[in-house]
Amino acid sequence: MKIKFFSVGGTIDKVYFDALSRYEIGDPNIKDILQNARVNFDYEIESLLKKDSLDMTEQDRMIVFKAVQNELNDKIIITHGTDTMIETAAALSSIKGKTIVLTGAMEPAKFKSSDAVFNLGSAVSAVQILPFGVYLAISGKIFTPDNVRKNRDRKQFEEKM
Repeated sequence: MKIKFFSVGGTIDKVYFDALSRYEIGDPNIKDILQNARVNFDYEIESLLKKDSLDMTEQDRMIVFKAVQNELNDKIIITHGTDTMIETAAALSSIKGKTIVLTGAMEPAKFKSSDAVFNLGSAVSAVQILPFGVYLAISGKIFTPDNVRKNRDRKQFEEKM
């Protein structure tokens, strides 16, 4: 089994940039997280974009769509900003024959208090056991793009009411 990871940016990959407390999207943190976790599976990481998800366009989503569609592996995890993760998941839902799991974090992975490691671990488990389809693994749950919303006040994802 091999898992393909695509990074498109978002808070999970933000790094402290300067003395003005500015953060910018850095290199994918996936590699460090997986190495520290001592995982026992083959994987490949590819950075597609380095964008805050609020800045993502339909053209950016098409880049992600084409990369996922053309990927030979059928187990794919995408690290993504949480603000528009649902929109990207919905845009990928026409892809058949693959299990695609999107995840991200409310705080940069470099922060001790970040949910990044937990969410990435959830995504790794999910991509191995879920049937083909598109899912979000975040806030300790697995969602489909049509039954989830981001609750900004609580800083978590939840089922739509």
